Amino acid sequence: MDFAWTEEQRQAYDQTLTAVREAFPPSDGTAEYYDRGDFKQLGTLGLLGLSVPAEYGGGGLGALDTARQVEALGRGCDRTGLVFGASAHLFACAMPIVDFGGPALKSRVLPGMCSGELIAGNAMTEDEAGSDVSKLSTVAERTEGGWILNGEKSFVTNGPAADVFTTYATTDPKAGYLGVTGFVVERGAPGLTIGEPFEKMGMAHVPAGRLKFDNCFVPDGDLLGEEGQGGFIFQHSMGWERCCLFAGFLGLADHLLDRAVEQARTRKQSGRRISRFQAVSHRIADMKLRTESARLLLYRAAWEMDRGGPATLWIALSKLAVSEGVISTALDAIRLFGGRGYLRAEGIEAALRDAVPSVIFSGTSDIQRDIISRELGL
Repeated sequence: MDFAWTEEQRQAYDQTLTAVREAFPPSDGTAEYYDRGDFKQLGTLGLLGLSVPAEYGGGGLGALDTARQVEALGRGCDRTGLVFGASAHLFACAMPIVDFGGPALKSRVLPGMCSGELIAGNAMTEDEAGSDVSKLSTVAERTEGGWILNGEKSFVTNGPAADVFTTYATTDPKAGYLGVTGFVVERGAPGLTIGEPFEKMGMAHVPAGRLKFDNCFVPDGDLLGEEGQGGFIFQHSMGWERCCLFAGFLGLADHLLDRAVEQARTRKQSGRRISRFQAVSHRIADMKLRTESARLLLYRAAWEMDRGGPATLWIALSKLAVSEGVISTALDAIRLFGGRGYLRAEGIEAALRDAVPSVIFSGTSDIQRDIISRELGL
């Protein structure tokens, strides 16, 4: 068992970390949504198409190398909403098109998604369908040359800014999970209404909102896979998202750990560095422990994905460990910084607000525990 990175992999991580820090210097505490320039910058750095085949403008990387690059992005960019939006764009939107879209659809949208010319949003969640995706009220009915969609989606990450939407709708209400079908809907489609951004607790740099479909026509060529495959396609994309997207939160934990170590080494109280206080040094030790534990689980999950092994258990374990761990690490960082950690300009409190939804989206922590229990045969 080899835990070492190759020299090429080490250089790729270091280069991405340096490039991201130069492109996105520390924020000043303001909370503004990303703009098109930010997305195009990520495209220029190759971070929007990491796992997309090279023929469509992507990097052609496997899950492990992709996760490592997203990890560098999350560590180098403190605008976690931007990191999350870019990752959702890639894993929840581009990868279903890569694996299940037709040739014409791939050629039309994937190059723009990799370059940042196009922004994508994932439209699955509804007000009454979050964890249970077999109960979608958005419906799609066959018509000549395509489908007619009606319904409403909520919590669409990138939604207010997106040009392309990976969308799921019920095509056979009696079939449950097997009655869901996936589509790609473009922004200008007649009958599509895009809502205003939500006011959120965190993730301030990425907009999220509603979509409404009112007799919205989608041509057959924009179908993902076959009719009834939508549930499987969505879960396939969740494998990518729960593993590789959460590498960005692992990077956030590293960022907080970097800040905590620097603070402990330079801050003085009672005539000595606060690192000399056991309460401080032990807190940082715990931050390091949970981060490295989560990292090993995430790498194991990505490794299983790359070798085609049974990855479900490892993906659930890593998602649970990263999301719960980064919240604890952010709380520890605030305690370590004291009053300064509560000030918006320091960026520490923002990390906590950004970390909180990680235990909710992509399957709640309790859903991950259900998956783990099921995989253990319970």
